Amino acid sequence: MLIYYLLCIVANIPNELLQTLQGLPGFDETSFLKTHLEEARINSIRLNPLKSAPLDFTLNEPVTWCQDAYYLTERPVFTADPLFHAGAYYVQEAGSLFLDLVMRELFDVTQALTVLDLCAAPGGKSTLIQTLLSKESVLVANEVIKQRANVLAMNLSKWGAANTIVTNNDPAHFSTLGCRFDAIVLDAPCSGSGLFRKQPDAVNEWSLEAVQLCSARQKRIVADVLPALKDGGFIIYSTCSYSVSENEEQVQWMENELGLTYIPLKAVNDERIVNTGKGYRFYPHRLPSEGFFIAVLQKPFAGYSGQAHTKSEKLIPSTAKERQNLSGFIQPTDNAFIFKHGAIFKCINTEGAAFLEKYAKRLYILKAGIEIGLFKHDEFIPAQDLAWALNRSESMTAFELTYSEAIAYLKRETVFPLAAKGFKGLALFTYKGLGLGFAKVLPNRVNNYFPLEFRIQNKAIGVNTK
Repeated sequence: MLIYYLLCIVANIPNELLQTLQGLPGFDETSFLKTHLEEARINSIRLNPLKSAPLDFTLNEPVTWCQDAYYLTERPVFTADPLFHAGAYYVQEAGSLFLDLVMRELFDVTQALTVLDLCAAPGGKSTLIQTLLSKESVLVANEVIKQRANVLAMNLSKWGAANTIVTNNDPAHFSTLGCRFDAIVLDAPCSGSGLFRKQPDAVNEWSLEAVQLCSARQKRIVADVLPALKDGGFIIYSTCSYSVSENEEQVQWMENELGLTYIPLKAVNDERIVNTGKGYRFYPHRLPSEGFFIAVLQKPFAGYSGQAHTKSEKLIPSTAKERQNLSGFIQPTDNAFIFKHGAIFKCINTEGAAFLEKYAKRLYILKAGIEIGLFKHDEFIPAQDLAWALNRSESMTAFELTYSEAIAYLKRETVFPLAAKGFKGLALFTYKGLGLGFAKVLPNRVNNYFPLEFRIQNKAIGVNTK
């Protein structure tokens, strides 16, 4: 008993939390506490399969439930890696990567789908979903907190695809769209006990009262957004909490009160993942992951899969001449829709354009598709999105930067690549073939166009890293 109390104190785990976990399948208290005494060194990343480049660090074994995801032998300084800024990979906790397996089991991802990632910031699950979706699909990534929504927009821009829309709305706003989404991914705001190893300070914010507040909030969010789910559509519900009241009891409530049906997953063949009968739990003493819970529920077929009547708002399509002027910057594709918003040209897939036209008046759209840029006095001013875009034109003038040049550029310092000598005009700067951003090269200086808000601010980076 003395050893137990010592473990509790040293591991800094609230006794109230441990009491609620007693008797749960897969939970071993001693092993759980000992794991929390270890320094959390579990690091994993998910590669962007459409932005392949040689990495400067070593990938370890793959994360078995997610394609293109790997554990790392050690944690590099990601901010000091230009490939991180170029969208070559996303640093993501292993448990949350389980969404990859879930999506692949529920859907034929080669078909056109419309998916809502409801509480999406900072963007890990959104970029994962976008990787899975076909070019005819639409991902709506939403975040209610404006500052976090801006981070979400940046991370999706880095990923480079044109079939995403970022919104900044309360979940209840989506209920006005009618039955619109094939899937709603809800990584619900929670008490965060599953991240105690990774974020020790979170222990100070935890209490049974906080758990109950989170539980009530989770119910409100699900009830508010449910009308936006198609008949037969799926809610993929997850938390980073161990509390039953935020996990299995929520699933039971959704079944009893909302008429949803819990869906077991057939593809889970890892015995370390605990099947509780109402979802799947990840414990750090059982497998290399922080705490995580996920469950799938299906909306019944009620005989109505229509959409709410709403006034449409036509997008302003680009003219043939404008598309010709833009052809040297963006590649035309079969389902690309280039339109003008104010003075800025944007590119989105045709399905995303149809969504915007139908629902833009009902939602606050923070970002739609890829920003291309604008013409000012017959000069093209590129948007940062264009440097990251997968469908950027290959005919653009590009200069490859060395590591030190790339870091200086990302700090918004003056960079003049030797390869650019004798050149004058707009240029794309790349690192290992991936776009970082733009610059205007003049005879005696370079104007760095990398956005101020994205710059590396740590002065030590580039001096003692690499």
